[in-house]
Amino acid sequence: MKKTRFGLGKKIFLGFSVLISFFALNAVLSIITLNQSEEGLSRSSDVVEPSMEAIDQLENTAIRSKMLITNWVYLQTNEEDKQDLRTLHNVEYPTLQARVKELSQQWEDSTEIAQMDTILQEFDALLATEKRIMSTLVTFEDYEDPVKKMVEGESVIEEVVLPSTASLLQRIDKLQQQKKTELASTKQEIIDSSSLLMTIVLSLGIGITVVGMLIAYITSRSITRPISYISSIVQQMGRGELPEESTKRFSNDEMGDMAEAVNKLSVGLRQTAQFAENIGQGNLKAEFTPLSENDVLGSALLEMRRNLQQVAEDEARRNWTTEGLARFGEILRQNTNNLAELADHIIGNLVKYTKANQGRIFILNEDNPDDPYLELQGCYAWDRKKHLNQRIDIGEGLAGQAWQENSTIYITDVPDNYVTIRSGLGDANPTCILIVPLRVNEEVFGVIEMASFQIFAPHEVEFVEKIGTSIASTISSVRINQRTSHLLEESQMLTEQMRAQEEEMRQNMEELQATQEEMQRAQRAAHDKEELINSTSLLLETDTRFRIQLTNGRAKEFLGHATDKVMSFSLHDLMTDGDQLADLKRKLEAGHYWQGVVSLNKSNGKSEEFLVIAGSIHTSEDQGVRYHFIINRIATVHTNA
Repeated sequence: MKKTRFGLGKKIFLGFSVLISFFALNAVLSIITLNQSEEGLSRSSDVVEPSMEAIDQLENTAIRSKMLITNWVYLQTNEEDKQDLRTLHNVEYPTLQARVKELSQQWEDSTEIAQMDTILQEFDALLATEKRIMSTLVTFEDYEDPVKKMVEGESVIEEVVLPSTASLLQRIDKLQQQKKTELASTKQEIIDSSSLLMTIVLSLGIGITVVGMLIAYITSRSITRPISYISSIVQQMGRGELPEESTKRFSNDEMGDMAEAVNKLSVGLRQTAQFAENIGQGNLKAEFTPLSENDVLGSALLEMRRNLQQVAEDEARRNWTTEGLARFGEILRQNTNNLAELADHIIGNLVKYTKANQGRIFILNEDNPDDPYLELQGCYAWDRKKHLNQRIDIGEGLAGQAWQENSTIYITDVPDNYVTIRSGLGDANPTCILIVPLRVNEEVFGVIEMASFQIFAPHEVEFVEKIGTSIASTISSVRINQRTSHLLEESQMLTEQMRAQEEEMRQNMEELQATQEEMQRAQRAAHDKEELINSTSLLLETDTRFRIQLTNGRAKEFLGHATDKVMSFSLHDLMTDGDQLADLKRKLEAGHYWQGVVSLNKSNGKSEEFLVIAGSIHTSEDQGVRYHFIINRIATVHTNA
């Protein structure tokens, strides 16, 4: 503790005015002591005694409250007590509560204030319980209801109201005893003040003589000693030396201040030089305290250290990030064929590198474009059996939310039971959760989720986001490679199939060509036969009544009839033998062929014998059955034969 300061002028002046000062001090101390006694009396009458009275009244109110609520439950018709209880709740207690709070604000002991707050809170809770009973037991039917009467009334009285009131009265009694002790202490302070006043008056009389002699000695000594010390220090500093810290004590005056200032200056310059040397050697954690708030050199050195520390920290973060990106780039390059192995390598190394505790990685599964979902592909230190087949839809949980919003989620207020980190020492909730979407060009390929006891620094979060972009790019490349490989396999299969189909088509074309050639030969043969028949035979087609429907030019030529006339004939008009016609008709109707030599009438009235071959054919449904006749002249037949 710093001593009371006496300057040189005061010390000199004190030597001539010591008696007047001590008499004045005597008067001041006497007035102060009397004022303290008066304040004690005033506090006793204005605060302590009214507080005790209010506490007593609060105790009586608690007792009356217990009695009246008991009567409310057990004495149904006692309307006077019920009205008193309502008055206590609505008027008496609020007034008393306000008075008690006003008085308690003037108490010096914060513990007593807290006790009174607790008492009022318990009283409020007790009155709230009573109000529930009052609102439950109102009508005659309420008292007749055993549930309301016994459970919500008598049971609450026995189990809540009476124990709560007893506890409340104990607290009030304890507070009463404390206030009584405070009142007794106040009275004792008044008595002690009177005794102290008498002691002060006697002591100052004796001290006047002693102090006067001491002042003369101290004044002379406080001037000579500091001057000698200052002279020695200034001479050493003039030679460029920094003296060691002195353990000498100096008087608390202007000369002492000068000596102390010179001493602190030498010590401060030595510490500043040592601090600058440590910084030059790279020791940025060296302790240093400036001489004052206005120490320009010390503040500049501290600012320089802060800048160097910031540069070192930034460099360490950059090196950490660069090393991590290179490390994970190598992992990504080595695992471009198997997505599951890539996920396991990535999440394991990422958790270790960031010094997290758990991690897992989900990859977007788009096998069904109408139902995409996140599929767990790898995890580290997680309950793998529980999450092995886990599926997360878009918007489901924090991982699904990160997928949906395409943004990082970082929380330090982890919900209970969200995830538990297990170790040999037990289970505990993580301090923070980091969920980063794996995205490239705003397209999400998966999600990384990590849990840690340590808070992730901003550069660590940024590092995981960068790694997420690299992972997403690799996943995209892996999928493209897989699709390319799959398409290549399909292309090879299609090529083989096309080759087989081409060979089969070639064979079919050869067979088709041979068939076409055979058909062309058959068509030519049929055409030749048809031409031969048309050129040598008479062709007729009749209906079932033997009316001529079609004919060829050869028939018109040999029969000698015009076309329109021939078409109006029937076979009856051409054949002369009715028996032959009947036999022909019978066989044709039975579906058989008929052949014979027939005498046919010509247009000149003569008849000529012809060889006739006849048969029936089925044409379209509207034409029905038709009879075809091939007619050759006998001479022609003989000639062909």
